[in-house]
Amino acid sequence: MPARRAVTGRSQEPRKRFAEELRLLRAERELPLRKPGEAVGWDWSLFSKMENGETLGGPEVVQALDQYYGTPGLLLTLWELAMGDPTQFKERYRRYMTLEAEAISLWHYAPGVMPGLFQTRAYENTLMGWGTFKGEELTRQVEARLGRHALLEGEDAPSFRAILSETVLRTPLPVRAEWKEQLEYLLTVGERRNVTVQVVLNSAGLYPLGSTDVMFLKPTDGRTVAWVETSHSGQVIEETAAVDRLQLRYGLVRDSKTPTAPALVFATSAWASFVDGVKAGG
Repeated sequence: MPARRAVTGRSQEPRKRFAEELRLLRAERELPLRKPGEAVGWDWSLFSKMENGETLGGPEVVQALDQYYGTPGLLLTLWELAMGDPTQFKERYRRYMTLEAEAISLWHYAPGVMPGLFQTRAYENTLMGWGTFKGEELTRQVEARLGRHALLEGEDAPSFRAILSETVLRTPLPVRAEWKEQLEYLLTVGERRNVTVQVVLNSAGLYPLGSTDVMFLKPTDGRTVAWVETSHSGQVIEETAAVDRLQLRYGLVRDSKTPTAPALVFATSAWASFVDGVKAGG
């Protein structure tokens, strides 16, 4: 039996369908791109990228467009379907990389894996070698990620605060010499003026964030977005309320150096001494 044709003739791919709907709604009203931008308070260039399928935008801008076009819930539903499409991970990661490159400050919490901006070549090769990358493709991917290190260099480098679970430092690479090199690199980068490292000891017990690997990025427009990642996917979170909830938990961990909570190892000498102990096998 032949496949049934779509009645509307519109795309059945969630991302393309979302972009099509945006273009159609504006075209029906014969509006220039600047018009909805002025009405809802976002730069019109964002709408151009959304209509061209370059980005999906965030839930707040989509909700504002639903209200502007008088389509309650329609665009947000299409946006959720597009965001949930598993083929979108690469696009979401590209979006994250753009945000990272433009950020004026970054905060990271790492529950189990060394932050990408701290990883050596050996760490990258081991981590990415577990996936689908092999041979030359693995080499290209590793080189691309190592190129991110330049983000923390130079006079205009953004500030970067990383909170590491002790688990990160207790999970070595298979080759001891490579693991030692990784820890030495962490110590070297941690000495930079724009980098702050904290370590949460396992003896701290249960604490906020727990297993949530999250990076907070602040672009030049002053807002904060979050990137939450698992071993197989990641998502850019732009909704203000959701980002605020994550930041609150981050802040509770970051600021919990008190006489009643001594299980956090903080800046410079304390955390560096701890890493030296791990490197020596302590």
